[in-house]
Amino acid sequence: MRNFVIVLLLVAGISAQAQNKNKRDTLEVDGVCMMCKVRIEKAALKTIGVKSAIWNVETHDLKLIYNENKTDLSKIESNIAAVGHDTPKIKATDEAYNAIDMCCKYRDPEVLKDHGIEVDDDGGQ
Repeated sequence: MRNFVIVLLLVAGISAQAQNKNKRDTLEVDGVCMMCKVRIEKAALKTIGVKSAIWNVETHDLKLIYNENKTDLSKIESNIAAVGHDTPKIKATDEAYNAIDMCCKYRDPEVLKDHGIEVDDDGGQ
């Protein structure tokens, strides 16, 4: 009986430790539409260790759940920038940005207006 209790405690400890590896974070990512949403989420999910990625079109918030032993925010941001979307720390290259569809050009004030996003005088949101 004592061995059973010890094994049970070990299993419970390992399970608790495995759950602690998952980290929740929110990351701001520029984009304007549902096509952007699919691209951003796909790029985040291709990062090894990312378990969930949900981007909100209106708030530009990407809600993440990832294993911090396998990845970190900088790797996730790099993958997102590689498909043409800016984050506060990593800006997509012009080549990656230019590869996205015309309706997704979130840096273009006219595209922002077409999506109903208010643009201030200097072209920003």
